[in-house]
Amino acid sequence: MFQPNNQISFQTRALSVKDSSALMQVDQNETSIVVRDEMQNGGLAHAETIIYYSKKLQDDLHMLGMKIKEHEENLKFLKTQKSKLDDSILDLQVRSHSSSIPKTENENNSQPQPEEQTTEQILRHEKSAAGILCQLKTRHGTQASHLPLTKDVLGIVATLGTLDDDNLSRLFAEYLGVETMLAIVCKTYEGVKALETYDKEGCINTSSGLHGLGASIGRTLDGRFLVICLENLIPYAGEFVADDPQRRLDLIKPRLPNGECPPGFLGFAVNIINVDSTNLFCLTASGYGLRETLFYNLFSRLQVYKTRAEMVLALPCISDGALSLDGGMIRSSGVFSLGNRGTINLSVVREDVGVKFPKPLETSTVPENYNEADRLVKEMKWKKDKMLEDMKREQAILEKEKSNFEKKKQEFLKFLAESSSYATQHQSQAAPDRFTPR
Repeated sequence: MFQPNNQISFQTRALSVKDSSALMQVDQNETSIVVRDEMQNGGLAHAETIIYYSKKLQDDLHMLGMKIKEHEENLKFLKTQKSKLDDSILDLQVRSHSSSIPKTENENNSQPQPEEQTTEQILRHEKSAAGILCQLKTRHGTQASHLPLTKDVLGIVATLGTLDDDNLSRLFAEYLGVETMLAIVCKTYEGVKALETYDKEGCINTSSGLHGLGASIGRTLDGRFLVICLENLIPYAGEFVADDPQRRLDLIKPRLPNGECPPGFLGFAVNIINVDSTNLFCLTASGYGLRETLFYNLFSRLQVYKTRAEMVLALPCISDGALSLDGGMIRSSGVFSLGNRGTINLSVVREDVGVKFPKPLETSTVPENYNEADRLVKEMKWKKDKMLEDMKREQAILEKEKSNFEKKKQEFLKFLAESSSYATQHQSQAAPDRFTPR
């Protein structure tokens, strides 16, 4: 930014110049006659004239500098406001993303409910810990959650979030992997310890915990399984999006080197997934909910884009991975997942898409508040267009003022150089008189 206080300094000497044509003409239309008149009154008047017009040029430079600073501050303010508008537009688009995908009218109650479909997918993994827990819940209903073994279990990862878009659901499931989608989520470490016990030799006690439960219902637990303990996760420590009932995280939007948000950016995966209202608040002793604990640790700042091409263009601002709706996947900075996605086949368990997040239970064909969100987005985009026009106008004025300042500065420097030259000439002419013998 231009600093108007950094004025060009110089030291003015008292001059006595006999040749009036040697004086720098600061303004051809205003000063030439005045300067010639002043020159007829001798060297002292000439020195005062130089000081006067030097001061005038410095004042002009200072005034131009203040104008430049004013327009730079205006431009900075407009850019800040535009950035806030971009963030607000993106937040609204994330909230209403699913609204752009119309729900078909022929959906009826004879179709399996989304949660039931997810449960069926989990039950296909018969010998998994998640499959055993789902079997227990299917047989005993709500009573299963009161057992000492499962009272601290919140659920399976695949059942703790919902997604409006079936395509995104498969993408998220593929990104996390089937082992994570089938992970058991406990609130405390005491709940983790209850799932598996050991004898004195450190071997697994197959007659207690999940192993004993599996054996009792004819489902032998086979292999390893993941358990996630909420109270041991490092939670998101930032702010939340204001007035958002889903308590989405107020994450900093990605920015390209030019300061713009990447085209095609739809939002962060951790904010796109929906969380049941009962799991949004105070699940841990420290008062954290599922979004800032479980899903923040699973997705971190995973970005979602419309297309693979737009995702690739955004590479400079992708740090924790990205997905695109057409199947592109970047798992982390510098790690790309290539190849085609497998197609979903519910009759065959496919580990890439065999378990996915269910859809919300809403049956309305038009999501609530969609029209209002759409109106707000259009209004914000209109304001953004007007702001871009203001920015363009401020930028043009700024460039003009900078050009004027540069011209005035060159004029001032030329004035100083010529004044110094005339002073040197005068001193060389006056020097012999000082040493003339008496």
